[in-house]
Amino acid sequence: MFDRDFEWAELVRYAGYQGPEATLGVVSGRRRQGKTFLLDAVCRANGGFFFAASEATEAESLRQFGAAMARFKGRRTPYRFAHWDEAVEAMMRLATPETGPLTVVLDEFPFLVKASPELPSLLQRALGPQGRREGGPVRLLLCGSALSFMGNLLSGTAPLRGRASLELVVPTLDYRSAARFWGVEDPRLALVLNSVVGGTPAYGREFVLGDTPADLDDFGPWILRNVLNPGRPLFREARFLLAEEPDLRDTALYHGVLAAIAQGNHTRGGIASFLERKSTDLGHALTVLEDTGMITRDPDAFHGKRSAYRIAEPILTFYYAVMRPEWSDLERSGQAPAVWKRSQSTFRSKVVGPHFEQICRTWARWYASADTLGGQRTRVESGTVADPAAKTSQEVDLAVFGRTDDGREVLLAIGEAKWNETMGTGHLDRLGRIRELLRKRSGTDGSGTRLLCFSGAGFTDGLRTAAAADPSIQLIDLERLYRGE
Repeated sequence: MFDRDFEWAELVRYAGYQGPEATLGVVSGRRRQGKTFLLDAVCRANGGFFFAASEATEAESLRQFGAAMARFKGRRTPYRFAHWDEAVEAMMRLATPETGPLTVVLDEFPFLVKASPELPSLLQRALGPQGRREGGPVRLLLCGSALSFMGNLLSGTAPLRGRASLELVVPTLDYRSAARFWGVEDPRLALVLNSVVGGTPAYGREFVLGDTPADLDDFGPWILRNVLNPGRPLFREARFLLAEEPDLRDTALYHGVLAAIAQGNHTRGGIASFLERKSTDLGHALTVLEDTGMITRDPDAFHGKRSAYRIAEPILTFYYAVMRPEWSDLERSGQAPAVWKRSQSTFRSKVVGPHFEQICRTWARWYASADTLGGQRTRVESGTVADPAAKTSQEVDLAVFGRTDDGREVLLAIGEAKWNETMGTGHLDRLGRIRELLRKRSGTDGSGTRLLCFSGAGFTDGLRTAAAADPSIQLIDLERLYRGE
């Protein structure tokens, strides 16, 4: 088990609750994050009942469930359930006051509900006052990766609303944890690797058979061995991620939206222009992709009504930016090296560059110290600032906000991130110009705003000299991103 101390502790606390009543817990998260591993480990540790559902009809699911329960009880003949109400009743009686709490896991719960929509209502009844009198102290855990479904399971007027004692989301590993998980010490290698596979644990074990790039020179060959190789699961992983989401029906439109974002179109208008559609036609698709965790919508730091859409899973960005435009060649044996060679510019500008900016925002939000930022941050966002003199808008890669003791919001810092470009005093001058524009805005306290320069390629001597003389100028290189504050 790696970096799941919090999740494990919550599961153990939930499973060990000694109350006489049945309880409900919901575990969710994107696919390949280790949810099943965690829940199986809990059942193994305390003798619980684990059932992994499959995409099947109701009758077949009931047969599988009855066979699994019989194995758990040590019976030679499987239980025969005609309906789920019988199965739920039997499940809730697996524990008794004499035996004490028993963990029961229904993994891939959305598959069961797809075939039997009444199942949440049956569980609601079993967890209600009457069911609690008739059942035992079952510690029921429902698990699923369909984020839109799992998110709605306990919301609004859903039958299980208000019933859960545990709502646990298993997140992806952040960029620092991912580097440790892969065992990569070189921060530059760690970042380019993270820009492709992100922090999904399965991509570092089962999907690549433990194959980790030996060094930066081995990164390209590693891509060819594992990602652009039709014989490896990462090759089609992006397509499967969409196919596994039950709410994604008009797949052509969703593929198009993701391709538009991967190509650098982050606004609704930009996405609509890329797809040659009206902006109003995209509302539903964007909402569904956001609900399923495929994309995120980040508000503009300086314009409340504006927002930027970004792909949440790096493997999707890599697929839509690099692989999808070359799919016919990639499926043909022997063509991957040529595709990878001619895709280098796209990889740097569409994949690594935007990912580097996101990691810089993550660092400022969670790892930068108050001394670095000039105060305690409350939010970190990107945004645009109007420049009337130049008749244009200036993009701000990250803006760090905090609050004063009296509750007023202050702009602690603004920053610029350049992955493959050595930063110099010209970049500093641009940030200084943006700071002056922000100081003139009403409602923005930028009196003490610091300037942050992030670079994956280094800094000129002139910029280093300026930073050494002025503590309000902070230089953040890859080493500091991964190990400093």
